[in-house]
Amino acid sequence: MKLSSRLTQRMLRLPPPLTRDLAVERGLRVPMRDGAALLADRWSPRSGADGLPTALIRIPYGRSGMIAAQMVRPLAERGFQVLVQSTRGTFGSDGPFDPLRCEREDGLDTLDWLVAQPWCGDAVVLYGGSYLGFVQWAVADAVPPQVKAMISGVSESAFTLEFLREESFSLEATFGWGLQVAEQERPFALLHQALRIRKERRAWHALPLDRADTAAIGRRADYFRNVLDHDAGSPFWQVLDHSHRVKDIAVPVSTVGGWFDIFLPGQIRDFRTLQEAGRSPIRLTVGPWAHISMGVGQTTAAEALDFGLALARGEQPSDRAPVRLFVMGEERWRDFPSWPPPGYEPRRFHLHAGGTLAAEPPAAESAPDGYRYDPADPTPAVGGVRMAVGVRSGRVDNGELEARDDVLTYTTEQLEQDVEVIGEVEAEIWFRSSLPYADVFVRLCDVDAEGRSQNVCDGLISVTGADEVSRAKVRLWPTAYRFRRGHRIRVQVSSGAFPRYNRNPGTGEARATAVTLRAADQRVFHDAARPSAVVLPVRQVE
Repeated sequence: MKLSSRLTQRMLRLPPPLTRDLAVERGLRVPMRDGAALLADRWSPRSGADGLPTALIRIPYGRSGMIAAQMVRPLAERGFQVLVQSTRGTFGSDGPFDPLRCEREDGLDTLDWLVAQPWCGDAVVLYGGSYLGFVQWAVADAVPPQVKAMISGVSESAFTLEFLREESFSLEATFGWGLQVAEQERPFALLHQALRIRKERRAWHALPLDRADTAAIGRRADYFRNVLDHDAGSPFWQVLDHSHRVKDIAVPVSTVGGWFDIFLPGQIRDFRTLQEAGRSPIRLTVGPWAHISMGVGQTTAAEALDFGLALARGEQPSDRAPVRLFVMGEERWRDFPSWPPPGYEPRRFHLHAGGTLAAEPPAAESAPDGYRYDPADPTPAVGGVRMAVGVRSGRVDNGELEARDDVLTYTTEQLEQDVEVIGEVEAEIWFRSSLPYADVFVRLCDVDAEGRSQNVCDGLISVTGADEVSRAKVRLWPTAYRFRRGHRIRVQVSSGAFPRYNRNPGTGEARATAVTLRAADQRVFHDAARPSAVVLPVRQVE
C-alpha cells in the first residue's frame, strides 16, 4: 500500500501526505428512501479521524482497486476522511443499475445519512469527475449546510444530453461507455475490455446499429439501446437533465475541464449560469486535455486540497482569478475574470474560391466547391474530442485527413502578427447536398511555418432539407488558442468524423435501424449572397 501511495503521489503531483496509515471500514449500508441499501467504504487516518472533513465520492465503477488508489487514498492521506459509495445497482448496492437516473434521490439520501454519522464532523466536500461529477450537479442545489464545496471534473448537469445534441449523435462515446458499464462486473472485466477493442471497432460499422452491441459483446447493452431509441428532446431523458437547478446552487464550485473533452460545452454553460447568478467563490479551470487525461486527475485532486479542504476548514482558498485557461499555441496558463473573457470580439473569416480564408467578404459571384461523401467510406475522426480507450485525442497532424477527396480546406495568408482566439466558436456554411439528409463538419486548424496542420476545435450539425441551399450554423467546441505570427489559420469542411459522430446514411432512416447507405454530392457556397464563414472571438496581439 505504501508503494502504491508513493506512486500515486508522484503521478498526481501531490504534496507529501500527512499520513500513509489509513483504516478502512468496508460495506457500510446506506439506506435509501425506497428501502434499498447502497454500499459504501469509509477511509480515514488510523488515528484522529473523527470530525475531519468528509469527501463524498459516489461512483458506479467499484470502490476498490485503481479507484481507491488514485482517488480515495490521496484525499484520506491529506486531511480528509472519505466515503466512497457504489451507486445503485453496482458492486453490491441494491437495485438495478439504470445509469444516471436515480442520482438525485440517492445522492440526497446519502448526504442525509452521512451528516448524521457521529464521525462525520461539520464539513462535507463533494468530489469526482465525469459520472462522479454528474452526481454532484444532480444534488448541489439542495444539499445540507454541512456541504462546503463541490469539486467536479470533466462533467456537467445534463450528462447524456451532450451525447444526444439535437444536431449530432456521438456514436463512439455512447457505444464504448455503454459496453463498459454493461460488462464492468464481469470477472477480469479490464482484461476483457482490452481484448475486445478490435471487435468493438468492427461493430461501429454494424448495420443496423441496434445490433452493434451484440456484435461486440454478445448481448444487449441497455444504455446504448436507450440512446439509440430516444432523442435528446424525449421525455425519457428529462430526469437526467439537472441544468435548470444550477442557478440555485449556493455551494462554492470548482470545475475542471479540457479543451478536447466531450462535456466541455455543457460544463461552460453550467459555469456561466453560476457566474450570471452572482455565485462566489466559483472556479473554472480548462487545460489542453481530453476526457481521459492525467492532467484532469492532477488538477481535480489539487483543487480538492486547495479549494475544497480550505473551505471545509472555514479558511479561504488561495487567491486566484475565477477562470484559469491553458492557452494553446502560446502553451501557457492564463487567468481571466470571467467566461467568455472580456476584450475578444467576434470576427468573420470568410471562405473564398481557391481554398482561401480571409477577413474580406467573398466576390459577388464565385462557383461553389464540391466533394462526394460516401458513408460506406466515411470521413474519419482524427484526434480532437474523443472519449474512447485506445484512440488518440487532442491536437494531431491533420495532413492525411486533409489529403482526402471528401475534405475541403480554406487557409489564410501567413499571419503578420499573433492572433488570439478565446471563447465560443461557430461557423456559417452555405451548403447543398444531392440528398435531403446530410452532415456538415467544420474544424479549425493551425498551420505552422512548415505546413503542418493541427486541429484546434470542431463541431458537426445534421441538416434536414439539405437538397435545398441553406445556411448550416455549426457550433464548434469553445477554445483558447494563439495563432502565432508566420502561421496560418485553416478551416476544414467535410460531412463527417466517424466514429466520433455517427455517419449520416443519407436516407433519413432512424439511426437505430438504418441499413441503407447512400453517397451524396455536396456543395459549399462562398459568394456575396451566400458568404460562408467561421466566426472567431479575436483579440489582436501586438
